Amino acid sequence: MGIIRGKKGRTPAKGRFLFHPRFWLAGAVLVAIMLAFVAVRTIKTYQEDLPSIEQIYNITPILPAKVYDRNGRLFKQFYRERRMLARYDELPQPLIDALLATEDRKFYDHWGFDWTGLARAIVVNIRRGGITQGGSTVTQQLARMLFLTPERTLTRKIKELLTAIKIERTYSKNEILEMYLNLYNFGSGAYGVKSAAQTYFSKDINELDILDCAVLAATFKAPNRYAPLRNPTRAYRRRNVVLASMRDFGKITQEQFDSLRVLPLRIKPATVEYGVGEYFSEEIRRYIEKNYGVSGLYSDGLEIYTTMDFGLQEAAERFIRQSIDSLRASAEAKHTPEKNPEYYLTKIDPETGDTTFVHKKLQAALYALDNKTGDVLVIVGGRSFAESQWNRATQAHRQPGSSFKPFVVTAAIEAGFMPSDTLYDSPIVLSIPGTPEWRPHNFDLKFKGKMTLRAGIADSRNLISIKLLQQIDPKRAIFYAHQMGIRSDLLPVPTLAIGASEVYLSEMVEAYACFPNGGIHTTPRLIKKILDRYGNPLEINAVAQKQEALSAKTAYIVTSVLESVAREGTGKGMRWRGFTRPAGGKTGTTDSYMDNWFMGFTPQITAGVWVGYDLKTPIGGYHTGTGAATALPIWTKFMIAAHDSLPELAFEIPDGVYEKEVCRETGYIATDFCIDTYPEVFLDPADTLNYCPLHRFDVSDHRQQKDNKDRHRTRF
Repeated sequence: MGIIRGKKGRTPAKGRFLFHPRFWLAGAVLVAIMLAFVAVRTIKTYQEDLPSIEQIYNITPILPAKVYDRNGRLFKQFYRERRMLARYDELPQPLIDALLATEDRKFYDHWGFDWTGLARAIVVNIRRGGITQGGSTVTQQLARMLFLTPERTLTRKIKELLTAIKIERTYSKNEILEMYLNLYNFGSGAYGVKSAAQTYFSKDINELDILDCAVLAATFKAPNRYAPLRNPTRAYRRRNVVLASMRDFGKITQEQFDSLRVLPLRIKPATVEYGVGEYFSEEIRRYIEKNYGVSGLYSDGLEIYTTMDFGLQEAAERFIRQSIDSLRASAEAKHTPEKNPEYYLTKIDPETGDTTFVHKKLQAALYALDNKTGDVLVIVGGRSFAESQWNRATQAHRQPGSSFKPFVVTAAIEAGFMPSDTLYDSPIVLSIPGTPEWRPHNFDLKFKGKMTLRAGIADSRNLISIKLLQQIDPKRAIFYAHQMGIRSDLLPVPTLAIGASEVYLSEMVEAYACFPNGGIHTTPRLIKKILDRYGNPLEINAVAQKQEALSAKTAYIVTSVLESVAREGTGKGMRWRGFTRPAGGKTGTTDSYMDNWFMGFTPQITAGVWVGYDLKTPIGGYHTGTGAATALPIWTKFMIAAHDSLPELAFEIPDGVYEKEVCRETGYIATDFCIDTYPEVFLDPADTLNYCPLHRFDVSDHRQQKDNKDRHRTRF
């Protein structure tokens, strides 16, 4: 049998079928079906892990909460990612060119991913035996930033690709670029191009040039590795790689590249002014976190407009720092661990067992209000927030000492007493249930006998205040103190008159503001308004809450008494320190000199200062550990600065209050024959008041008394 052969040159039938067009068409259809099947299965497999359409449509970048002072000055941001948003039309074109040149040259041609780039990355990864190159487009990188993790796995890559397609179907190309450059972490805590421009160059984004943009684009490869503040050499080299890519992409010429590549790295880090007002900021932080949650504080982009005056806050912090540093140095030079162990803390090294003695740190606090609006202008809670975050203005409960006496006087005036009424500064013995007999004394351990109420408060005589409280009932003083703004519990005992019940500095200032405010209590306000990231109001505090705490007449009379403290009493140090405006106030010093206070006001501002040790320890002695010696100087410096641009105003006298000359010796309306007189205020017209019974008309000595009176007035 022979072998059957086909005709010479003809391909066998089976071979001809393999090259038939229908075969290839069928094969292509089959492959397409298989790919579609794989795609559908892949999408179904990962569908649950992909972001929803709603999430895609509502991309909201994480933004910090920004805190502004009363004049719109930014002084604090709360953030985990410090970011500022820029619109597409604000983005510098050289930065967009650099981004596309280095990351995605076919950005405007693809619909989420680039097949050629992906294939190239696969080949490189196969050659290197691992995933070293991603081949991701800008859209894929955006998808990863928004919704995915940075892990390098096939699963994540598939999710990234599918999410990128969703983003491309939802947003325009320009919107994608805007989101990318606003969300990108440029390193050194700079999130978004606007923040990066300030962080690295101290510029606005519209001031960035080609070289600046190339430096920022250098971070696209790896922000931590090429951040110019951390790695300037690497950043310089990578910047030139970016410039070369821009040249190859046709965005700069060869001449531009040659001239730019030799220039040095031009970095000008931003000088951040944050640090002033940390105690104030902490009050804001607690409020926002309580009312708007953690997201409101760190990611929702709230804009918080406060009542703080940045300039006054800065001045107050400086004055406290200077004064406390001086007082600390004096105390440390004076005390030794052997002779004065109460001024030291003992620390034992856990490894060596060595004992060291650390001097306790004296602290101070200041709190100030705008009287009319209730705006909190300043909060200083200590010498340094970095040293201690404990806010002694709002969190420290301390005895106010004699600075509580004005509330006793308020209750007395409301009960019918007048500043010209006399009491006796003389010793007494009081029995308080559950305690030993109490023998109160004055600061100087002396007694001055008969005194007017005004003189007793001006000279801070403890016995005058204690006896006055006994006559009106302690509960009455507590009622008015609470009406005026004191919220702390107060005990209705005789020691209340000299400030034995503990209070907060902030509430003392709030209550004192009722005096220059004509008896109106104004609720303190820290926040004027809060806006969301789009500028919509979330909270508006346009008008402070006000209510009458005491009559305007009583408020003015007590103000007049406290003016005597500033003019001739324990607060007169403000005058020779240079503060000459109309003012009232009261010093406070507790037993053993553990708490020093000065509370004071003008028609415009009320402020209070506290000085002391956190662990109650005597501040000093008779001359060095008093409110007049430590707190008043800080108060005076602050009030001089606070009133620098304010008009000088007098306290307004309400209707129904009359002023007449009074005999200092008797407290009655002065006659022409009273030698030592002073102006006093009353609620009744002069014709219903009693005239001095001691200095009556007497023909024989009329001329002599008149001459003595004239000489006395000349001397004073």
